[in-house]
Amino acid sequence: MEKIIRYFNIKNCIYFLIAATALFALFFTYRHNVKSDGYILGDWLINYQDGGFKRRGLSGSFFFLLQDLTGIKLNLLVYFFQVIIILLFFWYYFKLIKKKETPLLYLSLLLSSIGFIGLFNCVDYVGKKEFLVFFLFSFFVYHINNDSLTKTKEYGIAAGLFIAMFFHEITLFFTSYFIFALYLKTGKIEPKRYLKYIVAVLIPAVCIYLFGKNINEGNSLQILQERGVILTKGIFFWNIDERQYIKDHFKEYSLYIASFIISVLHVSFYLKYQNHRTIISILLIFAFLFSLPLFYLAIDWGRWMYIHMIFIIILFGLLLKEKKPLYEPEPARFNAKFWLTVGIIMLSLTYRVEMSGKGFTWEGFFYRVFIAPVELLNKML
Repeated sequence: MEKIIRYFNIKNCIYFLIAATALFALFFTYRHNVKSDGYILGDWLINYQDGGFKRRGLSGSFFFLLQDLTGIKLNLLVYFFQVIIILLFFWYYFKLIKKKETPLLYLSLLLSSIGFIGLFNCVDYVGKKEFLVFFLFSFFVYHINNDSLTKTKEYGIAAGLFIAMFFHEITLFFTSYFIFALYLKTGKIEPKRYLKYIVAVLIPAVCIYLFGKNINEGNSLQILQERGVILTKGIFFWNIDERQYIKDHFKEYSLYIASFIISVLHVSFYLKYQNHRTIISILLIFAFLFSLPLFYLAIDWGRWMYIHMIFIIILFGLLLKEKKPLYEPEPARFNAKFWLTVGIIMLSLTYRVEMSGKGFTWEGFFYRVFIAPVELLNKML
């Protein structure tokens, strides 16, 4: 029994979830790219060749240059890059928690409907540009956890954020987590140190706001077609007043309130058992308030909630206790905390948060594993 517990403990469950999530993300990212998905592949192919400087345009021009140099199809070039950043994110997250105590309550965050399980509930989460920022943050947190963040690496992170802003402007709204991680690690306020991260995202933000043109200046589809990519839908066709769209679908969007409340209660329950929970709570509230413009400007409310939870999972990984000895089993204690955590996990696996649209449905992980296949089989028969 001791040998069984040694290998089937919470840490190994997390390892399995990391591997399963990474493979799931890579598989469905490939499927989206092969089908020339206009929302995932298309977003990576916004470029400066059509009309000049614009938001998100650096990625497309970068892949155009690679295609000119190598002759490889754009779909594959984008996918190779996605594979690299997705694997790097999961690798550094794995290295971060490898030597940490990981209680069941921490695992419950990964199993949240807007945590790692969010990828399984909504395949449209995969392959997005936020994985670039996830990788930067996991790399950053891993090194500050191990006291190996040299000045060179720190400036490299700032440079990465600077470049990431030209890939996707959402980088601006989540940079606060980098500053909060530094503060929670060092326990002191270092304005000069934080300034490099602020400047790294503000300069691109100002340039994009003042000089950025439309994503599609009229020739993007033709340019992509000449390079072997034919899009029939997606971001280049997007012409919707997003604020009006939210108003028109108020009933569906109001359900995000339920998902948000559940997530807040979940994180609050986690913080109840942590040190410095008051200051951490204040920092998380600030991080969410700083991202509010995203909820006003764009319809992907579930996506913004999902990004927050991934950052929180990594940030809380920094705060986990070091485990000594490393391979000692973590015994379960069947107390009130344990059963409440199990209840939270069961609820999380039951409901689903869509990236945009319905904020709460009962078509969660359990539905997709046990019910949806049966429904599909019945339709086929």
